[in-house]
Amino acid sequence: MDMGDILNQWDSMQKKQVKKQKESGKNQISHKKANAPTAEEKDRAAEKNFEEQLKVENSKQINPMELWLRRYGTVDKDKIAEEQAERSQLFDRNYLMNMKPEARLDLHGLHQTEAEQSLDRFITDCKLRGLRKVLIIHGKGIHSHGSDPVLGELVRRFVEHDKRCGASGHPKTKAEGGSGATWVLLK
Repeated sequence: MDMGDILNQWDSMQKKQVKKQKESGKNQISHKKANAPTAEEKDRAAEKNFEEQLKVENSKQINPMELWLRRYGTVDKDKIAEEQAERSQLFDRNYLMNMKPEARLDLHGLHQTEAEQSLDRFITDCKLRGLRKVLIIHGKGIHSHGSDPVLGELVRRFVEHDKRCGASGHPKTKAEGGSGATWVLLK
């Protein structure tokens, strides 16, 4: 296609536009600022810009090692080893016995039936939350009638018969509860 053909096509397009304007009976007034690009020209410029950006991106040389790392990522072996050590620690009995309780339940002032219901709900909730060690504060039975503390015996029986409960014992120090509290490892 030479320049003459292009000019002929241009003239025919202009004539068609003038004909359409006359047929519609309206003179269209352009509100476009002088020398402002049309929407078509803007679209063409955007396409050209995008194509240039693609060419620039494609022309960049990527280091093969960088490409491999982007594709497959890296593995942090130290982090994996630490996580595995933490997981194995959670199943180590000595570690669990020495760790601080993750939840506490205070049964002071409750009757036996209330205490047993509260204890069952507490153990169920702790199992659902994935806790491993809990502390049940039952008191020493100073205000109990008789020789043995009522709630302490109730907690001991509950722990022995409930399948969700494992090892148990009393905290070593008075500050943690001493014989007035019982820690329980959950299975």
